Amino acid sequence: MLQGNQTTITEFIIVGFPGLHPEYNGLVSTVFFLIYVTTVAGNSLLVVLFAIERSLHKPMYIIMLSLALSDIGFCTVALPKIIAKYWFNADTIPFNVCFMQKFLIHYFGALNSFIMMIMALDRYIAICYPLRYPMLITNKLMVILNASAWVLCMVPPATTTIHDYQLPFCGPNKIIQCYCDTISIQNLACADHDMHHVVAVSIALIVLLLPLSFIIYSYAHIIVSVLRVASAQGRWKTFSTCSAQLCIIALFYVPRCFVYLATTLNFYISTDFRIVLTLFYSLFPPLVNPFIYCLRTREIRKTLSKWSQQKKIVSHQTVIAPVST
Repeated sequence: MLQGNQTTITEFIIVGFPGLHPEYNGLVSTVFFLIYVTTVAGNSLLVVLFAIERSLHKPMYIIMLSLALSDIGFCTVALPKIIAKYWFNADTIPFNVCFMQKFLIHYFGALNSFIMMIMALDRYIAICYPLRYPMLITNKLMVILNASAWVLCMVPPATTTIHDYQLPFCGPNKIIQCYCDTISIQNLACADHDMHHVVAVSIALIVLLLPLSFIIYSYAHIIVSVLRVASAQGRWKTFSTCSAQLCIIALFYVPRCFVYLATTLNFYISTDFRIVLTLFYSLFPPLVNPFIYCLRTREIRKTLSKWSQQKKIVSHQTVIAPVST
């Protein structure tokens, strides 16, 4: 694809936090590095568990696998550049690479949103229609739904990326963000980008609100169904099953809605605070997802415990093995 005729810049500069004092660069890069390593390691553990343990080949764990892969992808796209910026002062990013990063950032964000919608559907059927769950929710259906999400979620970011790529860029080239995103890039265009902004925000709100509406609908029905359970123990067990997902959903959507609404309504928030909020709703859920699911999912805890016991047995046998003569 050719750049617009008026585009003269060949690279962008990732600014990161504009108000950050240089003496904290090392600390910030270390924090980002630890977040990246922890996120990738934790989500990779879920992927390995699913690949090795056949007992986890169930609809809910197919969703977890899809979410883990998406989280690994997002962090791998978003964090290495900002780590390099604060660690090695490598703050430039080529023009085309920036647009590719922008596409992938919004792609994985949209993908996570739709995977959470699929997760809400799974819980809705499991709790509201438990007898029909084995017939309605199968491994094949979950593979189809997740694969469809991975493919279809390319359309919104591809649309905005192609749209924005046609804008001319001839002046400022500083991305006031920790990675290339739509709003930051549009603000650097040398032409009127109001229509591009309206299109981008509209698509973002559709991608955000469509899954969120279904999630709210699903969990409203789940709460009603749980309250009808006669046993207090049964209500507590069901609520505890869904509470972790609700926390992740709230962490993912509430700050995101606030940032989008502030942008749409021209509500002032400081640049650094906006970047912190963006990073929070982008990085915190992928960071805590594997720990929440490992700690709260009985089958995963059982698998990890079995692995630990097997390792201890092998280690013990190695220690006490008689020396051959």
